[in-house]
Amino acid sequence: MNQSIPQNLRSATLSNGLRVVADIDQRGYSAAVGYFVRAGARDETDIESGLSHFLEHMMFKGTARRSAADVNRELDELGGQSNAYTSEEQTVYYSAVLPKYQDRMVDLLTDMLSPTLDEDEFATERNVILEEIAKYEDQPPFGAFERVMECAYGPRGLGRRVLGTTHSIESMRVETMRAYFNRRYRPDNIVLAASGNVDFDGLVAQAEKMTTHWQDRPLPSNLLSDDPSTSPEGIDLTPQLRVPDAAQSYRVTLGDGPSMQSELRYAMRLLCSIVGDDGGSRLFWDLIDTGRAEVATLWPQEFTDTGALFTYLVCAADDMPSNIRLMNDVLQRVASDGVDQAELDQVINKTVAGCIMQSERPSNRLFGLGSRWLCCGDYLSLDELLDAYRGVTIEKVAKAAQTYLNQSSTEVIASSVEPPSPVAG
Repeated sequence: MNQSIPQNLRSATLSNGLRVVADIDQRGYSAAVGYFVRAGARDETDIESGLSHFLEHMMFKGTARRSAADVNRELDELGGQSNAYTSEEQTVYYSAVLPKYQDRMVDLLTDMLSPTLDEDEFATERNVILEEIAKYEDQPPFGAFERVMECAYGPRGLGRRVLGTTHSIESMRVETMRAYFNRRYRPDNIVLAASGNVDFDGLVAQAEKMTTHWQDRPLPSNLLSDDPSTSPEGIDLTPQLRVPDAAQSYRVTLGDGPSMQSELRYAMRLLCSIVGDDGGSRLFWDLIDTGRAEVATLWPQEFTDTGALFTYLVCAADDMPSNIRLMNDVLQRVASDGVDQAELDQVINKTVAGCIMQSERPSNRLFGLGSRWLCCGDYLSLDELLDAYRGVTIEKVAKAAQTYLNQSSTEVIASSVEPPSPVAG
């Protein structure tokens, strides 16, 4: 998409290759800042499975200048909101603070990205990760979403588990983590993003001074490649999960969807709201309001080079076959007949209002800014985003529906009983 650079957007590339970008609003009462690292599950090998997320934890465990206690104490002292997360494509460390604390927070976050990766802390945190894996394994929906990603994409790349497996974490070595860190946490693989009441010139100068040594991180050699004829240990690609104590059944499907670059992504987001929003959508009226299901929804997930369309259905096991037929009927009708102008107008108004309200907080704008700049090297201002939604037509929604709702998809069912026979559609 051709777009002009918004006046409030400033960017720079430092001498070491680190990219800095800021969406500036001097009227704001807060500032948000974060490091976006191209290091996610799809970047890992089998022996590194779960390492991006494990490494995210280790960033809070101390540096040459700060102990783990110092890191957490300073985060509390500066107030605001601070956290981190890992996905298939990136790891993000962020904080929202008062503008007067910008320098201190940038100093802290930047220092955190040079962790000591102490072996004792590594051993301790390994147990925390294993407990996290065990916790999610007790939740049927989480296991179903992991499994459908693995079945659809294979157990590597986008299908690799963000948390890793019990086997991969138990067998992980701190030397493997250090090598992965040096390979992925390089300045040209990172974006420093900020939004709100930001001193951009000060941000650039501070980052230039503090990250100069990042380019000196040694590049590991002899990276072992995976054997594509095998499956990683601990991976099961059976499309059914038996969950003995589950009171309900959970069905997840995954088909193709628009990528972060696709021109259909806005039409697809609106289409999914019309069909599967949690209030007032077609699936809501047919399955939720009637008491047939607890959850019946769909949504797109956009990756850099591809996309996914998820559907999610939760109901009593005995009702699953009939509800699948009802859900498929709704999707097929939309694919063949499209949507009404009144439906589209309503969801555009709702989406535009939501975007405006979310944009009032710099921390909300930060994630879209950092992720887009890291993956695509661009960013839409609020006005451009609103124009993109308002520019969606009935014809564009119909094209999205015909492209993505008619396709076959991968299905996974988690239940305490034998899965129902496949339902056509």
